[in-house]
Amino acid sequence: MPDELLGNLVVFTRTLRAAGVAVRAGGLSDAVRAIDIVGMRVKADVRDALRAVLISRSEDRGPFDRIFERFWRVWPEGSHALPRPMHVPPRVRSSVRTMAPGSGSAWQGDPTQSSDDRPIAVQTYSPDEIWRRKDFADFTREDLALAEAALAKLAWSPGVRLTRRWVSGSGRRIDLRRLLQANRKNAPEILDIPTRVRRMAARPLILICDVSGSMEPYARMLLLFAHAVAGGERTVEVFVFSTRLTRVTRQFSAARLDVAMAGLRDSVGDWSGGTRIGDAIHTFNVQWARRVLRRGPVVLLISDGWDLGDPAILSGEMARLQRNVFRLVWLNPLLASPGYEPLARGMRAALPFVDDFVPVHNMESLETLARHLNTLSETRARRGRRRVWN
Repeated sequence: MPDELLGNLVVFTRTLRAAGVAVRAGGLSDAVRAIDIVGMRVKADVRDALRAVLISRSEDRGPFDRIFERFWRVWPEGSHALPRPMHVPPRVRSSVRTMAPGSGSAWQGDPTQSSDDRPIAVQTYSPDEIWRRKDFADFTREDLALAEAALAKLAWSPGVRLTRRWVSGSGRRIDLRRLLQANRKNAPEILDIPTRVRRMAARPLILICDVSGSMEPYARMLLLFAHAVAGGERTVEVFVFSTRLTRVTRQFSAARLDVAMAGLRDSVGDWSGGTRIGDAIHTFNVQWARRVLRRGPVVLLISDGWDLGDPAILSGEMARLQRNVFRLVWLNPLLASPGYEPLARGMRAALPFVDDFVPVHNMESLETLARHLNTLSETRARRGRRRVWN
């Protein structure tokens, strides 16, 4: 595809977003492939192809068609001619520069010609940046292989905690045992006063991942994320749920991802079933809390919030879980969608008891999550002050 046309597609997607049209994550790369397939001979075919890959809401169809006709209103004849964009909003056009077609120099044409009639070339994203912002639901096998390598480079360290054990250090507490041993030869004079401090330890991490039918487009990538986190040195517990909760920590201890996934499929009987978040959290609180909630862990709950159970049960179990953990983080792949609001009854019931509400839909969001976890304070979050990441 010519660079000029690729640049115009980037500006076109920005124009749609500026007009309030919800453009699909990863839609630009699909648009490039669609243009390569349908070609540029028939304008209606190009419009239909771009509409199919860039938008998903029926209410965006009308605005899309109007913006398409206005944006691509000059369509030169000939199979090798390039379309030229029109009426680009100033806030979108401010980040682009006009160029002469097929050259790398600035526009040298008639200065009286409208800037809207000039072909536009854009500083496009690099392939790596486009991939980092590609939605997990659009990932291919090649993308998953790249993601596995990228996740291995990220550091997942949700802070440290003070233990009850004491070690030598420059603190205010006097180490009486070492004091007696160090000054035994100098008694009754005390020449050395050793001190001690509390030992620091890595804070445990617990992942509770939704593998129900509504999470199917994201499940494999999020379990790849769970495998990468569990492969670190700190204590990590992994649970999955659909209609019931299953502990899969042992399966995720496998070094190879394919071995871990094979063991996971065999042990989870309700994969891609319905969703009962409240019942799953109740099972966790009753059967596993005393075993895995020691030492102040950080809990990552990964779900889109669609729940078939009783919202009252979910609300009570989430409140109970939040009281027993250092921090409760809800990862929702739908949070980054344009215009998203937590209106699902499960999400509304659980949200008051969540410390951080974070999107997890592409590699960029996982990198942001890693940075967030690595900067958690040593003090417990004040309840009722939820932080929402968009």
